Amino acid sequence: MTQVAIQPAIHRRQQPWYKILYVQVLIAIALGVLIGYFYPDLGKALKPLGDGFIALIKMMIAPVIFCTVVHGISSMGDLKRVGRVGLKSLIYFETVSTVALAVGLLVGEILQPGHGFNIDPATIDPNSVATYVTKAKEEGIVAHLMAIIPDSYLGAIARGDLLQVLLISILSGFAIAFLGKAGEPIADAIDKAAKMFFGIIRIIVRVAPIGAFGAMAFTVGAYGLGSLINLAALIGTFYLTSMLFVLVVLGAIARLAGFSILRFIAYIKDELLIVLGTSSSETVLPQMIQKMEHLGASRSVVGLVIPTGYSFNLDGTNIYMTLATLFLAQATNTHLTIWQELGILGIAMITSKGASGVTGAGFITLAATLSIVPDIPIQSIAILVGIDKFMSECRALTNLIGNGVACVVISISEGELDREALHETMAHPLEIGEALEPGGSAAS
Repeated sequence: MTQVAIQPAIHRRQQPWYKILYVQVLIAIALGVLIGYFYPDLGKALKPLGDGFIALIKMMIAPVIFCTVVHGISSMGDLKRVGRVGLKSLIYFETVSTVALAVGLLVGEILQPGHGFNIDPATIDPNSVATYVTKAKEEGIVAHLMAIIPDSYLGAIARGDLLQVLLISILSGFAIAFLGKAGEPIADAIDKAAKMFFGIIRIIVRVAPIGAFGAMAFTVGAYGLGSLINLAALIGTFYLTSMLFVLVVLGAIARLAGFSILRFIAYIKDELLIVLGTSSSETVLPQMIQKMEHLGASRSVVGLVIPTGYSFNLDGTNIYMTLATLFLAQATNTHLTIWQELGILGIAMITSKGASGVTGAGFITLAATLSIVPDIPIQSIAILVGIDKFMSECRALTNLIGNGVACVVISISEGELDREALHETMAHPLEIGEALEPGGSAAS
């Protein structure tokens, strides 16, 4: 297969440090922590800033995914290639996700972060988690699968349900491809619409520092840094496990594919900082699509892998689910046999699918898993309510890195990326907010 040439590094005038977006986000996060710590009431009052930024980004997620996936499939031409890329992606997602689940289970067994808590479930107020438990029970496995089908075509986009949007996008992409010549004007119109949506995203991301400031001020103001102390063992274990997973597991995958995981992390540092501030990987989904295309991955591969990965390749959420489940079992002195632990792993493989990058989704998915595992008291998740916001940041960061690595690996397997050019492009990343068109080249 002919290799796609990667755009050369774009030379631009050096910006003053205070105008660089990731520097602004770093400053905003630090200020948010200080405000939340010294003025907690003010920090809590700043919550709308973070919520508003996430809402602005979320309103664009459905149309961006729809246009990206539809145009990616319809423009691929060879529908056999669509099937091949899709199959590769699903096999990769399932393999790496299972490894993430197993890593969480293994680390939980070795380090036993819940040992010694001796919590009596009867003393836990179930009202503090009633909302999560109710939602988890409503979202049983069958209901979860049926919920993928929207009640109407436009309803999926209006609600922004990621799995529903993926379903109608895939169907639309194949339908346009089957039309042949007659479908080309439709594909062209969708491509033009995508450029408009990405233009809106470029405007929105300029206020990312304000969103990160508000979200971090609220988190520290509402929960306090003191809420970390009692459960520091679990938080530390989770962050350590996620770091080892990224550096060892994803690092090994990257090395086998021919690139450096550390250089890749540096390449997406802007996106990682925004995720750190907002605790949601969805806030940078459009920018990730653009950055993967800038590396040289084709629009068709990026359009299939990145959006699908947001539902099926959630490494951070998977680690959290098995690790937190074992933590709660240990904290409540619930003995689990090896077969029960393997059963938890199997259940988590199903319940983890579709837990998108929205803040709190991992917590609801954990509740759904516990509702199927009767041995562990479901009300015990109340222990984690106060620290879930801090855990959510690590989940989102790990999910984002995992999806980016998956996209590069699949693209390399399709013969699209030249490794030397890939290294050069990673060394000169575009900054968020630079005028990128959806095709991966800089706008003139």
